[in-house]
Amino acid sequence: MTIDSHGFPAPPALVAHARRFRAEGGTPARPRVAATVLLLRPAGDDFEVYVIRRAAAMAFGGVYAFPGGGVDPSDSAAHLDWAGPEPAGWAGRLGVAPDAAQAVVCAAAREVFEESGVLLAGPDPATVVGDVSGDDWESARQDLEARRRGFADLLAGRGLTLRSDLLLPWSRWITPEFEPRRFDTYFFVALLPTGQRTRDVSGEADLTMWVRPADALARAEAGELTMLPPTLVTLAEVAAAGDLAGVARASATRDAATPITPRLDLPADGEPRFVLG
Repeated sequence: MTIDSHGFPAPPALVAHARRFRAEGGTPARPRVAATVLLLRPAGDDFEVYVIRRAAAMAFGGVYAFPGGGVDPSDSAAHLDWAGPEPAGWAGRLGVAPDAAQAVVCAAAREVFEESGVLLAGPDPATVVGDVSGDDWESARQDLEARRRGFADLLAGRGLTLRSDLLLPWSRWITPEFEPRRFDTYFFVALLPTGQRTRDVSGEADLTMWVRPADALARAEAGELTMLPPTLVTLAEVAAAGDLAGVARASATRDAATPITPRLDLPADGEPRFVLG
């Protein structure tokens, strides 16, 4: 799929669904707030991003994406040690109230731990915990994933502080109105902490890999990888930053509050295309 200034092609099945939705006067589903994280690591003079392929039985099965998921009710109610910008500061970057901003940031950190085994937390505001791949950590991750234990409780039990400063806001995407499953997703970037490694632990994925953003885009263009437009656009944006320092600089001026909602253009003649707006 090629995305340019004119948007990107719309699959025929999606066009048919959108036409039915409009003809029937459908009511848009309320988007579920979600968060996703691009984990990045150095690779020589370049860098790589961690991607997972959603299992066939899951929504968006077979699609490559970044670790992430929906905000849990406990994410906004959690009382936890916090390093980095306070929720009020995050509220300004994300365009929501402080409690909602806390929920999104907590969800991002929780989901990246659940889906990749990487924990963005440390014993104090200046450090990050080391290897978290041992059996005791895996048991804790499974309890978290099964909602037998809350994220704040997990961190407090180990004397850890959430490092919100390790998450850099990037963008916000909302699923088109005609889709039955809609998400209001905040995208973040984060550098893989020293001493930690990703693990194929998510039950929602059947394949994981580290790949250079430019290579991922080339493979998607060749039809080897299936990716949704938000993933493709974000990969192109981080690739354009040049290096990890460039990604961090770019994040500082990114608008992560104004949502991008792909809109389906259905001309009387010509190819239906999604345009970004």
